[in-house]
Amino acid sequence: MASRTSAGSSSSKQRTIEPKEKGQKKISFREGGLHSSTGTPSGKKIPASKHAAARAGKLGKKAQKQELFYENVLKGRGGRKGK
Repeated sequence: MASRTSAGSSSSKQRTIEPKEKGQKKISFREGGLHSSTGTPSGKKIPASKHAAARAGKLGKKAQKQELFYENVLKGRGGRKGK
């Protein structure tokens, strides 16, 4: 049985965020997921309108979850603020 991450993930890499405090778990995710869900080319900034559409669920449930992850984990921790 093939793993789920091997199909179509050749251009993106797996990233892990280590816990900062005791009791937290590692967070692993595939970089570029929100870019692919919004149709934004890799390396380009995602427009605010697409961020809003993803948050509202207009681009699907997966994009909505990715947007919330971006806002709460990546942006909230001080990483990747402008992307």
